Amino acid sequence: MNPLRWSYRSSFLVGFLICVALLGFALYSEYAWGLVPCPLCIFQRIGFLVMAVFFLAGGLHAPRGSARWVYAGGALLGALWGIAVAARHLWIQSLPAGQVPSCGPPLDYMFDAFPFAQVLRMVFTGSGECAKVEPVLGLPMPAWTLFWFVLLAALALAAAVRRRAA
Repeated sequence: MNPLRWSYRSSFLVGFLICVALLGFALYSEYAWGLVPCPLCIFQRIGFLVMAVFFLAGGLHAPRGSARWVYAGGALLGALWGIAVAARHLWIQSLPAGQVPSCGPPLDYMFDAFPFAQVLRMVFTGSGECAKVEPVLGLPMPAWTLFWFVLLAALALAAAVRRRAA
């Protein structure tokens, strides 16, 4: 099957299944492999979760015309969020050992102690645990998430732009 010929509904349901599989792998790597997620990893999971919600809603509704952009736009916002977080995470991982920021408090503590805007600033500043590279199939996790965010964004765009053949 050629993914470029899939219907809007099929594309969005496949996008939903991919997001669920990626979130499942994230949970598996956390609990089976013992890879504790850093705050940036958790924010990348949020991006996949946002995309999954819009992919599922768009796949179930399967709107016609310009209404397709509502769901595609939501999925693209999740993808853009994820791309920004993954790119920042890769940049922090590429820093030399002397320039890596010190470890910060856990994310749940930050949300309890600080306002949301300050938590975002602290997370994007990075911390020591975000600089730890955990390769999967030779690439760090943020590189894989960046790849999937770009691929899923392309899927959402292609589905929204494509016209159904008569």
